[in-house]
Amino acid sequence: MSKIEINNVYKIFGNNPQSVMPMVKEGANKEEVLEQTGHTVGLDNVSLKIEEGETFVCMGLSGSGKSTLIRHLNRLIDPTDGEIIVEGTNVMSFNKEQLIDFRRHKMSMVFQRFGLFPHKTVIQNVGYGLEMQGKQLEEINKTAMEKIEAVGLSGFENQFPNQLSGGMQQRVGLARALATDSDIMLMDEAFSALDPLIRSDMQKQLLDLQSELKKTIVFITHDLDESLRLGDHIGILNAGKLVQVGTPVDIIMNPADDYVRAFVKDVNRAKVIKAKIIMKSTNDSDDIDKTNLIKVNEDQFIEEFLPQIVCSNSNCEVVDKSGNVKGYISNKELQTSLTKS
Repeated sequence: MSKIEINNVYKIFGNNPQSVMPMVKEGANKEEVLEQTGHTVGLDNVSLKIEEGETFVCMGLSGSGKSTLIRHLNRLIDPTDGEIIVEGTNVMSFNKEQLIDFRRHKMSMVFQRFGLFPHKTVIQNVGYGLEMQGKQLEEINKTAMEKIEAVGLSGFENQFPNQLSGGMQQRVGLARALATDSDIMLMDEAFSALDPLIRSDMQKQLLDLQSELKKTIVFITHDLDESLRLGDHIGILNAGKLVQVGTPVDIIMNPADDYVRAFVKDVNRAKVIKAKIIMKSTNDSDDIDKTNLIKVNEDQFIEEFLPQIVCSNSNCEVVDKSGNVKGYISNKELQTSLTKS
């Protein structure tokens, strides 16, 4: 069973969304619905599954529906139609008390604009979720300090948000989300307001934390490079429709339509594609010259060995961590993989 399942979800904003549903289900697009009814289609028949412990990145241009989607998971927004299943339970069945408990213990959220309380110190902000869970002050402060240390803010626990840089404030938001120890983290454009260098640092911090904690993370962004760096799987939305779901390599190598193709056309594929993705197996490599081979690891990204291959005009022998030969890459195939549209 998947950690999160979204089944045939529609969201229509307007005075009478149910009256517009037949039109949407019959295939009217977002522009047609707005022009003819004055209603806005936020999500159009979106279905996907998110597995436990993975980072699922949802991306798209402004207005594509990505932030609308993530807010359905904790019912900040209710769907016009469809199901939201978390650990086998339809969250639409929760009453008010169950929903509050669900939000306090099962999911945490990190916002784009930090969402910190200006009148509370760093340690008070980080411990706020635990306070809402009814924990004792000693436990709150102990856990909050652990998470403050985890995000590299030791020594700043008694500062107020306005005394911190933007990157530091976002670290507080991340620490607060971690403090409640929820299984699922929702991150809505969490790093978008940061300067590029700080943003890159936060991405690395998240990757390091995730390698240890194995949370189920749903991350919203409009930035493809960020998607490729963080995501185990990526879902791309366009005008409320989910147009493609796949691994970063799936998205890069096999874009589903012109919209996705436009996103990925300028990506440096060498940073995304690993040797094992494009190698030919040992049983299917008779056409590759094996007299002058350079050995590479199957999990190496192309950018790590590309200069050596190009300069020497050699082919590659691909091995696993134990040195066992797994396959081969021809110089020609290597070049093709970087330009394939």
